[in-house]
Amino acid sequence: MAESTPKILTTHTGSLCRAPELSRMLIAQERGVAVDENGFWRVAKDSVRRVVAKQLDSGIDIGSDGEQPRVGFQTYVAQRMKGFGGESRRRIPLDVQDFPEYARRFDVRHDESSKVTNAPQAIEEIRYDDLSAATLELDLFRDCLDESPRKFTDAFMTAASPGIIATTLHNAWYDSHERYLMALASQMSREYELIHSRGFMLQLDAPDLAMERPWHFQDLSLAEFQKTIELHIAAINHSVRNIPPDRVRLHICWGNYDGPHNHDVALADILPILYQAKVGALSIELANPRHQHEHTAIRRTRMPDTMTLIPGVIDSTCCYIEHPEVVADRIVKAVQAVGDRTRVIAGTDCGFGTFAGWEAIPSDIVWAKLKTLSEGAAIASRILGD
Repeated sequence: MAESTPKILTTHTGSLCRAPELSRMLIAQERGVAVDENGFWRVAKDSVRRVVAKQLDSGIDIGSDGEQPRVGFQTYVAQRMKGFGGESRRRIPLDVQDFPEYARRFDVRHDESSKVTNAPQAIEEIRYDDLSAATLELDLFRDCLDESPRKFTDAFMTAASPGIIATTLHNAWYDSHERYLMALASQMSREYELIHSRGFMLQLDAPDLAMERPWHFQDLSLAEFQKTIELHIAAINHSVRNIPPDRVRLHICWGNYDGPHNHDVALADILPILYQAKVGALSIELANPRHQHEHTAIRRTRMPDTMTLIPGVIDSTCCYIEHPEVVADRIVKAVQAVGDRTRVIAGTDCGFGTFAGWEAIPSDIVWAKLKTLSEGAAIASRILGD
């Protein structure tokens, strides 16, 4: 894991806005419409080349391919693995149920959007036999990095965690949630190990560890939810057992949408469980209005010395461009909570292109937000000193 010395390093959560042409192709593929394969990868490469340059222009130190060749941060799995079909039905989250006027807005669907609440489900034994799409994505990213005259300090590739797959692509085959979860962990480990073997930092996206409290697991008590996510952490640990922990970072969030979030689980209630993950870094939302106080939980329950914190200091759901001083203040609070500036890398709350066609923030504002992230990190570096 890179250390924030002599300056506070910057990164983000992974997904970035896609070009409209690429989004249309991705959505068509998801719907089973034939798309010219060569044409798709040509457009995808142009998009990756663009987002690599834009990240570097913005001052990002640890970058990604923006998940450009994927339709969604976790729904892409159904296109790469065997055993999925039909349609899942996501539950309406508790915070949306509480506010009918917001619910009507939340339920609006665009004609050209990816599957968010109705992804396929497991209808037979799942198998990850063909890694060609993952390999092509890795090759494409590596080519774009090699072509660039400027370089990142490190580069990462995201992948969906077993738990978020299980709670989005529902189980209609296995006799228990645990058996489905562990099957996913076993099969997804192939993609995780491939990413590591290609020299990239692996980021596991695991919103299930917080977001699913008022979503998929809304009927569980807090204690039952805690027990469930302990199982999800165990699945993660099993899936990355062959990868050094310092080459894995874990993203946790409460859902990348600008909703009420009044039923979100408190970070303090899940933090000790998150520390059970055999990873080198935790990426946690700390910028949005519901969770920007949560650095206090980290101060009270200190992170293991082997872990780095990637605090979200940029809100990924609104078009406000944070002032660099605000960003710096959030970074300083995170450093004070961890107690070691070298183990804090400034990040964003969540992704900016979570699903094709569902970008909440226009791309020109995204790049301005990432620029202010870098400016704020520079100010924090000066404040914190050596």
